[in-house]
Amino acid sequence: MGFPILSLIIFIPLIAGLIILAMPAERKQAIRVIALIASLLDLALAFWVYFAYDVQLGGYQFMERMEWVKSLGIAYFTGVNGVSVPLVLLGAVVLTAGVMVSWHVEERPREFFAFYMFLGTSVQGVFCSLDLFMLFFFFELAVFPKYLMIAIWGYPKTRDYGSMKLTLYLFLGSVLSLVGVLAMWSAGGHTFDMLQLEQAGFSRAFQIGWFLVVFGGFAILGGIFPFHSWAPDGHVAAPTAVSMMLAGVEMKVGAFAALRVAITLMPEGAQFYAPLILALGTINVVYGALIAMIQSDFKYVIGFSSVSHMGLVMIGFATLNREGLLGAGLQMFSHGVMTALFFAVVGMVYDRAHTRHIPELGGLVQKMPLAALGFIVAGLVSMGMPAFSGFVAEFPIFMGAWQVMPIVAIIAILGVIVTAGYILLVVRRVFFGNLPENLSALVGDVSVMDKIVIVGLSAMMILMGILPTWSRMVPLIESGIAQILVLVGGA
Repeated sequence: MGFPILSLIIFIPLIAGLIILAMPAERKQAIRVIALIASLLDLALAFWVYFAYDVQLGGYQFMERMEWVKSLGIAYFTGVNGVSVPLVLLGAVVLTAGVMVSWHVEERPREFFAFYMFLGTSVQGVFCSLDLFMLFFFFELAVFPKYLMIAIWGYPKTRDYGSMKLTLYLFLGSVLSLVGVLAMWSAGGHTFDMLQLEQAGFSRAFQIGWFLVVFGGFAILGGIFPFHSWAPDGHVAAPTAVSMMLAGVEMKVGAFAALRVAITLMPEGAQFYAPLILALGTINVVYGALIAMIQSDFKYVIGFSSVSHMGLVMIGFATLNREGLLGAGLQMFSHGVMTALFFAVVGMVYDRAHTRHIPELGGLVQKMPLAALGFIVAGLVSMGMPAFSGFVAEFPIFMGAWQVMPIVAIIAILGVIVTAGYILLVVRRVFFGNLPENLSALVGDVSVMDKIVIVGLSAMMILMGILPTWSRMVPLIESGIAQILVLVGGA
């Protein structure tokens, strides 16, 4: 393709971030406007790719290639398929929503919005990369901005602990994935081109020996058990927009990289370790839901909920069949939008009530009716209710799991029951009942920007739930998993 649309999607946030850093710190409104324009432009281009992708043709499209370090087999090589196209859209959606809900940030907004733009470049770079070195490069690019944004703008009581824990866990994952990437480069003919590596014919012994290293390295960012504990602590310590990006997109970056690199390039290793991944994913689902049930901190509920729902993604991956992989792809998008809305509403509540302690809240529907409605919509998605995106995503995962190991499907479905329990409890305790006297004068309605975010994210989940095929989500992901099914023998 002559027009470098993927490069624009990747680098517009980076350019905007650099422009913002070069601006005088006192020009706060101009800084916000530049961040919003950049994110909206990124969103418009992501929608263009989403609707312009040729589902019938399939494969990788909008490809761009330029030699980077030819002597080492490194190239700037981008392209998207039916699995990555929805994730590119997800990244742009959450980037834009995060800018809008952060409109009120007054503490060093220049650095805040610049670092947030850099996160946008990182996630889009991973989703668009067809060069393994470049994928790892963009994967690592987010570590420093994430640490700084949590350490500087995070929740005062936990930001030091949360930022350091997140960074150390993700560095552990990075070390594992880097070692695996080097092993694949060496065994694959000294190339990082992932299309060539698909045809490299790695031996069964190599795949079994290295699969867990590569998959585990990336899956740590995806929140897989037992390396999940960075997620709730990191999400809770982070400012609202960063919580939205971490849970909504960054965890999908880890899951996507695990699928794209480990499962796609080492399919025999994936088949060998599939039972283990199924078991770990099932623990994620049930453990995350049970721990979320007993939390008294509003934000920790959503943090452990994310761990639970990412377990469904891992189960879908491990089925290695059409239904499971389709459901995992749908779940990544659905959960990304849902958890972004969850954290946005939690942030709106905290900004006005100045507490996240659930027993101190109540009756907020009287003051924040649209925020309450948005949380309920996200809750219905989380519970897997029909006519919402969560049902469309979770049902194929259960179908795929039943074909492989019925007990996994049964246990995971029981996890959904627990999810319904804690969601309904939180909705009742936070938004209904009596409004505490101290909150009556303190809490006001959400801003216009907040309302746009709530309505936009809710509409996407409802549209996907009611019209999954017409919205192109199902056909897109089906075209994307076709090649994976050929490689793993699940077609």
